[in-house]
Amino acid sequence: MKKRFLYFALFVMAALHQDFWYWRDPSLVFGFLPVGLVYHAGYTLAAALLMWLLARHAWPAHLEAEVSSSLPSRRNQSGN
Repeated sequence: MKKRFLYFALFVMAALHQDFWYWRDPSLVFGFLPVGLVYHAGYTLAAALLMWLLARHAWPAHLEAEVSSSLPSRRNQSGN
């Protein structure tokens, strides 16, 4: 269930990236930042959080285990 939610959130973030509603908005936040820039700053933080959650909870660990088991150990390669 958790993976499905994260994958759904990924598609929601992709849809929210198209922020056409702020293209022509002349509003300023804190008196000097355009609202579109503030939106993208928040979007960037949300995207970073989502990527962290995806790496933490939806990473395909079985693929990593297959690769690490098929590689020779470092000890054999260095001649120790």
